[in-house]
Amino acid sequence: MLKNKKFYPWLVVVLLAVVSLLNYLDRQMLATMRPYMMEDIEALRDITNYGRLMAIFLWVYAFMSPLSGVIADRINRKWLIIFSLAVWSGVTLLMGYTYDIDTMYVLRGVMGISEAFYIPAALSLVADYHCGPSRSIAVGALTSGIYLGQAIGGFGATISAHASWQFTFHIFGIIGIVYAVVLALLLHEKENRPQLTTAVGSTVPNGARRRAQWIILIRHTAFWVMIFYFAALNLPGWVTKNWMPTMICDSLGIKMETVGPMWTVTLAMSSFVGVFAGGWISDRWVKRTLRGRVYTSATGLGMIIPALLLILFSGSLVPILAGGILFGLGFGMYDTNNMPIICQFFPSRSRATCYGIMNFVGIAAGALITDILGYALKGGYQNTVFVAMIAAVAISVFLEIKVLCPVTDDMTDSHQDTESNYGNLELLEQ
Repeated sequence: MLKNKKFYPWLVVVLLAVVSLLNYLDRQMLATMRPYMMEDIEALRDITNYGRLMAIFLWVYAFMSPLSGVIADRINRKWLIIFSLAVWSGVTLLMGYTYDIDTMYVLRGVMGISEAFYIPAALSLVADYHCGPSRSIAVGALTSGIYLGQAIGGFGATISAHASWQFTFHIFGIIGIVYAVVLALLLHEKENRPQLTTAVGSTVPNGARRRAQWIILIRHTAFWVMIFYFAALNLPGWVTKNWMPTMICDSLGIKMETVGPMWTVTLAMSSFVGVFAGGWISDRWVKRTLRGRVYTSATGLGMIIPALLLILFSGSLVPILAGGILFGLGFGMYDTNNMPIICQFFPSRSRATCYGIMNFVGIAAGALITDILGYALKGGYQNTVFVAMIAAVAISVFLEIKVLCPVTDDMTDSHQDTESNYGNLELLEQ
């Protein structure tokens, strides 16, 4: 069978990289399509409504992420991924038939629910297929689909200009639905996956085991540091994705069909390079020191600071694009090491839950900053928002280097004595 072939773990990465591409393409192309959509939807002429339409996806996505992580740790991830893809692709298709702003709010909310189930399941599945020295590069290859999707999403404005915004939604919605069928035939769950079931001879009930998984997370200092730096980087991360095309268009007077592809391709392609560079460096650095993945991630975070300064204080296109390149490289190096670092601190059956919670905090931060910057642009205090983001990233670099000290590159139950955690749980419940 195909799943027994030696190359199958890498085929899983390729299959899911395409899903990652569709995941980000479908959500991001809206960021460049406003000039064309507002010709038919009058409410989108108000930039506040436009910001709200982007933010509602993020808020719903954020609040669904912890639940999606918990579910991914407990059910077959293959079918969870396929269901998620089919639903958000159907929503994309329906967006092309919608002219009412309230209906668009509902559809973007449904998209947020469905897309939230994908990334925790996909990352944990790839991490299970790729243990050891190939983990970061495998996660990087999966993540590369995100940046390709972001780049192609930037051409939403171009396609809308030459065809229509309706056609843009229709074509990508149909592609996603067809690919869900392909995935059903080729994707398989990892065999011998650790499950939260009672072991033979164990007196610990399943409910206690599940509650213990939460205690393992919330009592670990590394978990809270990860949450902080995930939130800190998602602030500028979502600003660059959702608002920079509009900000460049308004401040420099360049048409959106030019700015949209230019910015998104610059940011996405530099991130694409960053995930592979970060994965390659991390997989080699961790052989010399267990903190190699942490150092690689922190290096990426550190690159964000000068990138934001370039974007903030530059009044011309070339320095802004240079800032975008530096931002993308740093973001990619950081992004490709999130799941590998989680694997250093938590066992397989907790990883999707951990990433789901991190995703909640990070995307909630992105939703918040998307709303805030909409009002800041209207009030003229956007520089203050950028300075606050720079400070948050600087603090996160310090905390990551200071606190994260892994004792293994692949945490398992043999490293993390879960039975002792069940004992702690009983004491807490008493």
